Amino acid sequence: MTFEYSEKENHRKKTLRDGIIDFVAGSLGGVALVYVGQPLDTVKVKMQTFPSMYNGMVNCFLKTVRTDGVVRGLYAGTMPAIVANVAENSVLFAAYGGCQKVLSNVLGVKKVEDLTSIQNACAGFFAAFFSSLTLCPTELIKCKLQAMREVENEIKSSTMLRKQIKPWALTKQIVKEQGIRGLFNGLSSTIAREMPGYFFFFGGYEVTRELLAKPNESREDIGWQKTMVAGAVGGTVLWLVIFPADVIKSRIQVKNLKTPALVVMKDIVRNEGVGSLYNGLKPTLIRTVPATATLFLTYEYSKKFMHSCFEQ
Repeated sequence: MTFEYSEKENHRKKTLRDGIIDFVAGSLGGVALVYVGQPLDTVKVKMQTFPSMYNGMVNCFLKTVRTDGVVRGLYAGTMPAIVANVAENSVLFAAYGGCQKVLSNVLGVKKVEDLTSIQNACAGFFAAFFSSLTLCPTELIKCKLQAMREVENEIKSSTMLRKQIKPWALTKQIVKEQGIRGLFNGLSSTIAREMPGYFFFFGGYEVTRELLAKPNESREDIGWQKTMVAGAVGGTVLWLVIFPADVIKSRIQVKNLKTPALVVMKDIVRNEGVGSLYNGLKPTLIRTVPATATLFLTYEYSKKFMHSCFEQ
């Protein structure tokens, strides 16, 4: 009886430890991703929400640098982006690890490492629901800050808004005007984007790791270069799948639309053409390769480091 209790207690402690490690590793990966990818993420958001103002990615990039500089322009919204990505990736990877454990128990798979790529993709699908709840408010603030100048130009009141509003001040302003619900504007489109997106994100990552592993080599032991390649593939597949939903989400959040996501999509297609659902795709894909490669590299190797520290 004592042995059985001790085994259950050890299992509980191991589960808690693994969850904390996934959470911390996901946080570190999120920070790394932001610093690598923020400039082109800013370009993406501007092109998604105000496509008529720019003649392509390079034009948007140069105009932003010329008008607002690198820090205030390309890195606008960096702090909420870090908060958004730390919140999303810490919860995402912690939930991913938890969903892997649940799936392995339900399917009778002894070790999480033995789950197939499709099973891992399903774990990512369910994990994305939880990360969406943390991502939506922080990404809303980030997108608004990134497209602040374009909003000013559209409403012709730059003298009122041009005071470089800070993330916290903007958050308080939204809560004052719209209540807490205002921070979750675009939640349904965020969930619609995240859940299928992360099925392909983790699926693409795990399939690529399998393909890159040598015969009799574990996916965990493919080395940092192949891990980065797998991360880049996962990120690329993610954005190719979810990009139209991301455009709709950005429009809803930046322009404070109350219209359902499906109606917004129909309006975009009718008024601007199907191509507008892919505005900003080029900078997104260019940004995604190094950013998600860095994300997974940081996640996997910080996780290994922390596990080795606990085992010593």
